[in-house]
Amino acid sequence: MPLGSPIGSGLGIINPLNIKIIVEQCKVPVILDAGIGSASDACFAMELGCDAVLVNSAIAQAKDPIGMAESFKNAVIAGRQCFLSGKMKKKQFATATSPTSKIFS
Repeated sequence: MPLGSPIGSGLGIINPLNIKIIVEQCKVPVILDAGIGSASDACFAMELGCDAVLVNSAIAQAKDPIGMAESFKNAVIAGRQCFLSGKMKKKQFATATSPTSKIFS
Protein backbone atom coordinates (compact mmCIF):
# COMPACT_ATOMS: atom_id res chain seq x y z
CA MET A 1 0.00 0.00 0.00
CA PRO A 2 2.02 2.98 -1.27
CA LEU A 3 1.71 6.45 0.19
CA GLY A 4 0.73 9.44 -1.92
CA SER A 5 2.48 11.73 0.57
CA PRO A 6 2.93 11.89 4.36
CA ILE A 7 -0.11 10.67 6.28
CA GLY A 8 -2.60 13.39 7.13
CA SER A 9 -0.75 15.99 5.05
CA GLY A 10 -3.28 16.38 2.24
CA LEU A 11 -0.41 17.03 -0.17
CA GLY A 12 -1.72 14.58 -2.76
CA ILE A 13 0.46 12.35 -4.90
CA ILE A 14 3.97 13.77 -4.65
CA ASN A 15 5.69 11.28 -6.96
CA PRO A 16 3.28 9.79 -9.51
CA LEU A 17 6.12 8.01 -11.31
CA ASN A 18 6.73 5.83 -8.26
CA ILE A 19 3.04 4.95 -8.04
CA LYS A 20 2.94 4.10 -11.75
CA ILE A 21 5.98 1.80 -11.40
CA ILE A 22 4.42 0.04 -8.41
CA VAL A 23 1.16 -0.46 -10.32
CA GLU A 24 2.99 -1.85 -13.36
CA GLN A 25 5.20 -4.23 -11.35
CA CYS A 26 2.72 -5.39 -8.72
CA LYS A 27 0.80 -8.64 -9.13
CA VAL A 28 -1.71 -7.78 -6.39
CA PRO A 29 -4.23 -4.93 -6.13
CA VAL A 30 -2.64 -1.56 -5.31
CA ILE A 31 -4.41 0.65 -2.78
CA LEU A 32 -3.07 4.19 -2.42
CA ASP A 33 -3.04 5.44 1.15
CA ALA A 34 -1.99 8.63 2.94
CA GLY A 35 -1.79 12.22 1.84
CA ILE A 36 -4.94 12.29 -0.26
CA GLY A 37 -6.38 15.75 0.31
CA SER A 38 -9.02 16.15 -2.37
CA ALA A 39 -11.21 14.18 -4.73
CA SER A 40 -8.90 15.10 -7.61
CA ASP A 41 -6.05 13.29 -5.82
CA ALA A 42 -8.19 10.15 -5.68
CA CYS A 43 -9.10 10.52 -9.35
CA PHE A 44 -5.41 10.87 -10.26
CA ALA A 45 -4.51 7.75 -8.25
CA MET A 46 -7.12 5.78 -10.16
CA GLU A 47 -5.89 7.22 -13.48
CA LEU A 48 -2.42 5.93 -12.57
CA GLY A 49 -3.89 2.44 -12.28
CA CYS A 50 -4.44 2.05 -8.55
CA ASP A 51 -7.24 -0.37 -7.72
CA ALA A 52 -8.54 1.69 -4.80
CA VAL A 53 -7.74 4.59 -2.49
CA LEU A 54 -7.96 4.70 1.29
CA VAL A 55 -9.21 8.07 2.51
CA ASN A 56 -9.71 9.38 6.04
CA SER A 57 -8.59 12.92 6.89
CA ALA A 58 -9.85 14.58 3.69
CA ILE A 59 -13.38 13.41 4.45
CA ALA A 60 -13.27 13.57 8.25
CA GLN A 61 -11.92 17.15 8.27
CA ALA A 62 -14.15 18.52 5.51
CA LYS A 63 -16.78 21.16 6.30
CA ASP A 64 -19.34 18.79 4.74
CA PRO A 65 -18.05 15.22 5.18
CA ILE A 66 -21.05 13.67 3.43
CA GLY A 67 -20.64 15.92 0.41
CA MET A 68 -16.90 15.28 0.38
CA ALA A 69 -17.44 11.51 0.52
CA GLU A 70 -19.80 11.80 -2.45
CA SER A 71 -17.19 13.78 -4.39
CA PHE A 72 -14.59 11.08 -3.67
CA LYS A 73 -16.98 8.39 -4.87
CA ASN A 74 -17.51 10.21 -8.16
CA ALA A 75 -13.80 10.94 -8.56
CA VAL A 76 -12.80 7.31 -8.05
CA ILE A 77 -15.37 6.15 -10.60
CA ALA A 78 -14.18 8.76 -13.14
CA GLY A 79 -10.50 7.99 -12.56
CA ARG A 80 -10.96 4.24 -12.94
CA GLN A 81 -13.00 4.69 -16.12
CA CYS A 82 -10.26 6.94 -17.50
CA PHE A 83 -7.60 4.31 -16.76
CA LEU A 84 -9.64 1.49 -18.29
CA SER A 85 -10.44 3.59 -21.38
CA GLY A 86 -6.76 4.19 -22.11
CA LYS A 87 -5.52 7.76 -21.77
CA MET A 88 -3.88 9.33 -24.79
CA LYS A 89 -0.09 9.36 -24.76
CA LYS A 90 1.57 12.64 -23.82
CA LYS A 91 3.54 14.26 -26.63
CA GLN A 92 6.44 16.68 -26.63
CA PHE A 93 4.83 18.87 -29.29
CA ALA A 94 1.35 19.81 -30.46
CA THR A 95 -0.19 17.65 -33.18
CA ALA A 96 -3.41 18.19 -35.09
CA THR A 97 -6.09 15.62 -34.30
CA SER A 98 -9.22 17.27 -35.70
CA PRO A 99 -10.44 16.14 -39.11
CA THR A 100 -9.63 18.51 -41.97
CA SER A 101 -12.07 17.12 -44.51
CA LYS A 102 -15.60 15.74 -44.59
CA ILE A 103 -16.56 17.74 -41.52
CA PHE A 104 -20.03 18.46 -42.94
CA SER A 105 -22.01 16.21 -45.21
